[in-house]
Amino acid sequence: MAKILLIDDDALLVRMYQTKLKADGYEVETAGDGAEGFNKTKEFKPDLILLDVMMPRMNGFEMLKIMKQNKNTKKIPVILLTNVGGSEADIEKGLSLGAVAYIIKADYVPKEIVQKVKEILSGYKRDLPEVKTIIKESK
Repeated sequence: MAKILLIDDDALLVRMYQTKLKADGYEVETAGDGAEGFNKTKEFKPDLILLDVMMPRMNGFEMLKIMKQNKNTKKIPVILLTNVGGSEADIEKGLSLGAVAYIIKADYVPKEIVQKVKEILSGYKRDLPEVKTIIKESK
């Protein structure tokens, strides 16, 4: 069973995505901000992270940057899942920091997000350090 860490400060969205991911057989942990999320990443050791951008204490871009500099967390694929931005600059920033996808929440239903999680997990090889599946999401 793959382990997913969902980091978002919107409790309603967290419950919605958590319910769908668990129903599809994933083990799910949650965090409400980047600082808590980074700590949980070290403890929970997720196979994939769904990361919001705009959060208190430490935003998603800051967490992603720290994560990708840490030898124990840098190989974990991260999907930026946000309602903020969607501009080319935001997408490029997220991908250049190491995200494998940048998805605008409002453009997708939870079922589609879970499908994207499945696709990324099936194609991602942790033992190949610099290999990434880059998926530029915009509708």
